[in-house]
Amino acid sequence: MAEDLHFINASKEEQYISLLPQIEALITGETDFTANLANVSAALKAQFNFFWVGFYLVKGNELVLGPFQGPVACTRIAKGRGVCGQAWQQKQVLLVPDVDAFPGHIACSALTKSEVVIPLLGSNGEVKAVLDVDSDCLNDFNEIDVKFLSKLCTLLSVN
Repeated sequence: MAEDLHFINASKEEQYISLLPQIEALITGETDFTANLANVSAALKAQFNFFWVGFYLVKGNELVLGPFQGPVACTRIAKGRGVCGQAWQQKQVLLVPDVDAFPGHIACSALTKSEVVIPLLGSNGEVKAVLDVDSDCLNDFNEIDVKFLSKLCTLLSVN
């Protein structure tokens, strides 16, 4: 019980430091990409209670909804559209403190206020998916999230 209380009071960084080895152990040796994405979504949702966390998979010229945790989501996103589509097109992390101020934001849920999107690169250097994490609070993500979610995406890319 005392251990649980410490975990509740742990900083965001401490929570990521504790969670990453657990996720690595979970996905190591599992060759099914979809299964790994599903477990990572569940682990992140359980740990941080993000409003929405999940993956969009690159299929042709669209991102198609993959494993996620949270309310229903947009099913398809064109390359370059919204935060996810731009992160894919630019092959870079996008940290958005206020989605309403982001030009071209796609409102899959009116409750989303801030967002971070991390591309997952394949062995050829091309984006094969994006990790999308949404919050119902403004400015809820920072460089700590970017650092650890990027590490997580690197783990997924090599597994």
